[in-house]
Amino acid sequence: SNIYEVQVIHDNKESKLPQLVYMSRERRPSSPHRFKAGALNALLRVSGVMSNAPYMLVLDCDMYCNDPSSAKQAMCFHLDHNISTTLSYVQFPQTFYNVSKNDIYDAQSRSAYQNKYQGMDGVGGTVCAGTGYYLKKEALYSTPINQDNMTTLFQKAQLEYKWESQLYQSEESLQEAEEKFGASRKFINSLNHQRNGRENFLCDEMIDEAKTLASCTFEENTRWGKEIGYSYNSLLESSYTGYLLHSKGWKSVYLYPKRPCFLGCSTIDMKDALVQLMKWASGLVQVGLSKYSPFTYGLMSKMPLVQNMCYGYFMFSHFLSIPCFLYGIVPPLCFLSGTPLFPKVTSPWFALFTTIFLSSLSQHLYEVMSSGGNLRTWWNEQRIWIIKTVTACLFGCLDVLMKWLGVAKANFRLTNKAIDEEKLRKYEKGKFDFQGAKLFMVPLTFLVVFNVICFIFGMKRLVLERNFEEMFGQGFLSFYVLVLSYPILEGLVVSKKQK
Repeated sequence: SNIYEVQVIHDNKESKLPQLVYMSRERRPSSPHRFKAGALNALLRVSGVMSNAPYMLVLDCDMYCNDPSSAKQAMCFHLDHNISTTLSYVQFPQTFYNVSKNDIYDAQSRSAYQNKYQGMDGVGGTVCAGTGYYLKKEALYSTPINQDNMTTLFQKAQLEYKWESQLYQSEESLQEAEEKFGASRKFINSLNHQRNGRENFLCDEMIDEAKTLASCTFEENTRWGKEIGYSYNSLLESSYTGYLLHSKGWKSVYLYPKRPCFLGCSTIDMKDALVQLMKWASGLVQVGLSKYSPFTYGLMSKMPLVQNMCYGYFMFSHFLSIPCFLYGIVPPLCFLSGTPLFPKVTSPWFALFTTIFLSSLSQHLYEVMSSGGNLRTWWNEQRIWIIKTVTACLFGCLDVLMKWLGVAKANFRLTNKAIDEEKLRKYEKGKFDFQGAKLFMVPLTFLVVFNVICFIFGMKRLVLERNFEEMFGQGFLSFYVLVLSYPILEGLVVSKKQK
């Protein structure tokens, strides 16, 4: 559609209610709209000439505020003089109102939001989740002010005054700003007063200016999406922009209150869960392999080393899908052929393998129990991690490869949040729903069927040859995989019967 509008909704000029503005962006086939990042950048510009508030809250359309004090909690950090000059955003965890007690798809991402994110919070800030965060707009336009030598509040106030009084005042600097921010003097002037906001007043001239700022051609020949605003180099615009902010020296805070401040709608079937993870995996891997990789760009940036390593983990951990897929083929195949792959049970080296395996399971169990989970949560996470790794993560890596080869192009995949009664019934019963996930089921079905065949005929060989000491490790591993795969076999059988 070529129609765009900015509607200001209010009762009268005397009303003390907060100003509510609805913005609909202009869309043209000839101009890229940049998906969510383009919408956020347009909102940044429009809000700059209307309210010009120094902070903004970013929420996905399926989320709502569950605690009205969330802004107050975030401002406790943003207005703290000890950290405010380098603080870019305050991130809240993603929590959902429709997660079942089993949470078979790990929709709440317990490991990330209750463990990994809290760990990153102590080394400079966590990954920007894309929703549920209060952002300082200034962070998207500039680098943080170095406060190493600033010790008094008076000196800090002087520095803030200098920033406001000298920004884009001369004609030469205004022309330079237009090349960077676009040809809107009103928006550029708003940057001078961004820390104070403006009074709520509206006029036709302001609305016309807002329409210009929301047009699809405004960003042409500017630095929007490159140096300022949300970056356009990745479909994971918020996570990537957060990474760039940390690289510039900005910090962030992860706030996990007892009462969830924001609640959203989670996925309730396998297809949507895997599509969502595939999008994340593809976006993160793409950044990890680009010139902005944590191993190159990140090491040369102002980001702390440990924080940079955490970003590297998030970007490259999806490559675990390749060894996991091979691990689902090689040991069962060797078990079928009678080829020893692990040490004998009586060998001291077998104790080492056993210790590593059990310690990994124990560590995961401890994390689950310490965060309020139980054995069922632990088992469900073990199962869904394997499923997601050999499907969504694997396809995410392949998606990046196809884009690099020019076979596929960037595509923004929306996650379906519509509630289907039949899917909801299965989800609440803890039954996997594979409907619509045929593509993802190809590697998963192959591995499950392959393991079943190898286990059956491998056990037959084991009984006949009686080489238990040599083949126990592989036999146990195949059995463990089959136990994890039982719900998958059950789902495949049910799908077959329905046909």
